[in-house]
Amino acid sequence: MASRTEPSGCSGRGGGGAPGILPLPLLLLLAAAALVPRAYGDRRNMKFEVISSRGSPDLTDILMLQSGDGQNLVTEDVTVVEGEVATISCRVKNSDDSVIQLLNPNRQTIYFKDFRPLKDSRFQLVNFSNSELRVSLTNVSVSDEGRYFCQLYTDPPQEIYTTMTVLVPPRNLVIDIQKDIATEGEEIELNCTAMASRPATKIRWFKGNKELRGKSEVEQWSDMFTVTSQLLLTVGREDDGVPVICLVDHPAVKDLQTQRYLEVIYKPQVRVLQNYPLQGLTREGEPLELTCTAFGKPQPTEVKWLRVDDEMPQHVVVSGSNLLINNLNKTDNGTYRCEASNAVGKSSADYMLFVYDSRAGDEGSIRAVDHAVIGGVVAVVVFAMLCLLIILGRYFARHKGTYFTHEAKGADDAADADTAIINAEGGQNNSEEKKEYFI
Repeated sequence: MASRTEPSGCSGRGGGGAPGILPLPLLLLLAAAALVPRAYGDRRNMKFEVISSRGSPDLTDILMLQSGDGQNLVTEDVTVVEGEVATISCRVKNSDDSVIQLLNPNRQTIYFKDFRPLKDSRFQLVNFSNSELRVSLTNVSVSDEGRYFCQLYTDPPQEIYTTMTVLVPPRNLVIDIQKDIATEGEEIELNCTAMASRPATKIRWFKGNKELRGKSEVEQWSDMFTVTSQLLLTVGREDDGVPVICLVDHPAVKDLQTQRYLEVIYKPQVRVLQNYPLQGLTREGEPLELTCTAFGKPQPTEVKWLRVDDEMPQHVVVSGSNLLINNLNKTDNGTYRCEASNAVGKSSADYMLFVYDSRAGDEGSIRAVDHAVIGGVVAVVVFAMLCLLIILGRYFARHKGTYFTHEAKGADDAADADTAIINAEGGQNNSEEKKEYFI
């Protein structure tokens, strides 16, 4: 009986014959798997991977990845001040009702859909829908800072994170001044310290409305920063009672400042005032009254009068800050000085006295009146002479013209030169008959 043997290698399992040919569906699956890499995103995006339960991608896995590509997770970073409320939002664009969950920095689930597995009651659900999971965190502390993860249960799953930053304002702001009471012209040191802030505080200095520049040093303790700013200031008497302000520039707080008022002591400022005579000259035989004013901090304890380079006249009366001379004479001429002193130092002001004759001021006024009268008289005389000259000039001009006219009278009507001469002679005769006198 003849027998049939199958050629080896005809089955697709491979053997010693020709190599086997893979079925077409398996080839398609392998090609699709090559097109689906295990893609890893940047820091903000979790890795995407498709793993089949059989260890290699199949067509079902590929279709699920394609259906998840249309959805996108969106979130924003959160900045919050310690002790306040932070809100974390996970939003989905083009949602297809996939499950959303939120994880804390330890990757513990805070909310799975609208259910809270975590026992921390500070987390509260604000809003839940197919396109958003929004959660609030009350009484935020520094330990809450970190990355919070939003996960979307698509295939492949999606994950992004939001960073929560916790700001801590300075807990204490203090100005330390080197000396509570400064002397005019002295340089003093002021230090302003802002303790336990996050991030480090920027400190600004002001004296009144004028900004000054200080020098800052930063110290870090764990996650907190302490900043100390030093200001060197040379003070004057005008700075007494002026506030020096330390102002904090920090994102967690506005208008946080403290101030210290400067107290400056200075030596007296002295002035001499003439009470009598109020105006005019100090004349012989008249009285003179002077007052010395002195102001300083502390207020001057002693005010005294003296005469520079000579002794004080015996008839001069000194009463506290006042000096009185009842009857001036030329021996009183000189420089009189008022001195005032306090704990800081001594200051003085001088008054130079020159005694004039008793009629010095009157003679001067009389001379001034005489000069004015003389000037007025001279002006009137000059004006009158000018008027007289003008009148005489006009008079002479008019009569001189009439004389020339009569001299040639009769010659104008002559027919020839001889007749004109005869007429002119006759005119001269007529002129002799009618005489004119000029003064």
